[in-house]
Amino acid sequence: MLVKINAAAVQGVDAQPIVVEVHLGGKPVPGTRYYHLVGLPDNAVREGHQRIEAAIQNIGCRFPRLKMTINFAPADVRKEGSAYDLPLAVGVLASSGQIPTDKLEHYVMMGELSLDGGLRPIKGVLPIAIKARADKFKGLIVPKHNAREAAIVNDLDVIGVSSLVEAIEFLSDEVSIEPTTTDTRDEFTDTKNQYAVDFSDVRGQGNIKRALEIAAAGGHNVILIGPPGSGKTMLAKRLPTILPPLNLREALETTKIHSVSGLLPENSSLVPIRPFRSPHHTISDVALVGGGSNPSPGEISLAHNGVLFLDELPEFKRSVLEVLRQPMEERRVTISRARVSVDYPASFMLVASMNPCPCGFYNHPEKDCVCGPGVVKRYLNKISGPLMDRIDLHVEVTPVSYDELAKDKTNEESSIAITGRVMRARRVQEVRFHDMGNSIHANAQMSGRMVRDICRIDESGTKLLKVAMEKLQLSARAYDRILKVARTCADLSASADIQIEHLAEAIQFRSLDRENWAE
Repeated sequence: MLVKINAAAVQGVDAQPIVVEVHLGGKPVPGTRYYHLVGLPDNAVREGHQRIEAAIQNIGCRFPRLKMTINFAPADVRKEGSAYDLPLAVGVLASSGQIPTDKLEHYVMMGELSLDGGLRPIKGVLPIAIKARADKFKGLIVPKHNAREAAIVNDLDVIGVSSLVEAIEFLSDEVSIEPTTTDTRDEFTDTKNQYAVDFSDVRGQGNIKRALEIAAAGGHNVILIGPPGSGKTMLAKRLPTILPPLNLREALETTKIHSVSGLLPENSSLVPIRPFRSPHHTISDVALVGGGSNPSPGEISLAHNGVLFLDELPEFKRSVLEVLRQPMEERRVTISRARVSVDYPASFMLVASMNPCPCGFYNHPEKDCVCGPGVVKRYLNKISGPLMDRIDLHVEVTPVSYDELAKDKTNEESSIAITGRVMRARRVQEVRFHDMGNSIHANAQMSGRMVRDICRIDESGTKLLKVAMEKLQLSARAYDRILKVARTCADLSASADIQIEHLAEAIQFRSLDRENWAE
């Protein structure tokens, strides 16, 4: 008897339909295998045979000892992971006549089996649910732990089951299971923008707060450079609190990536706040950009729609930093392997921090630097020029004095107040880039041609920028960065044109380009 079960395979952050075909034939020839898997299954799928057989027997059903051929169609797509256990087990039971087949064509099902027949949570349920709805299936049968995640997809009956027995009873109409439901918009509204930190915790550092406000308003990359203990990490961790809240589309995009990576908390449905990823400096190229033998998202994709924080930037391997350059420009990364090529979104704000020298006290107002001649320059040269050019704001962080630390916290501006100004500037940019669709949302994403058209400056501004370019020996890319930052400064001050003070403020945030900075 031939039975077809609907399943799905996740590639990148999207899913594609898979049909599991189970054919039960006659008795096998003695000495030969009776269980054949075809259609590019990987080792995890092949090993599922042992789990499925034990689970079926432990729930009191019969595992047929007949020649069995199982095909995964389409056969040219590699099938990976243990999530095919449930459709395989249901297919075996249906083909042997132990459960009816009436409902099978209406549902997609995925889940990993325990030996006792229980179901374990799986990765990538959200893109599977989105694909099931797009393909007009009535519902999706998944482990109960994943049900809330899948239920954010409307117009799809999400059936959460805790065991193979429960799935069999549902398919046999022995029990009725209410579909899991969630009000996506209400849940998103209730949980978005809930942060444990706030800018009001930061004493002093007014110029640094201003730089981060500009970065948030225009989506600019920023590097913080200063001695140990000056507050670089504390400031960076608070940057997401002043970014505009995620909209529902961005939340779904972000949730898909975390779903595929298996990073969603149990019984959660959405990622409601902007991600903040802070990988250790020993991270590998693949872990940062994504990939592996079975491609999976890296840290830059997990930071999509949020912040990627690289603490102690010069300590990262140079090869790791260089792989950032293309994703920073294109806002996505393509992982190519012999059998498959997948795209992952990677639209993130890069925030980096570093000490000014190996000892950490170069340019310190009170402590002396003990680094030898040329050491500071060599330390800074660990970061390539092309990467540094892609960072719009270079911000020097100085230690906070005792008087500033002793100030009353109530005098400090809260993240909510700063976010208000950031969102007003972003609304100006939304109007400016309205005709660009979803390709451009902020000033930092403008192309070179757009910079020439939008970031026009008057004669006095042209003279100032020319002097700065010649004195600091800035590259053409740095020229564009200055104009983009100046445009953001103008947006924050609600100015239709870039004034000379906006340009001057943007130029001062190119600290590391100064000729005498590391001398």
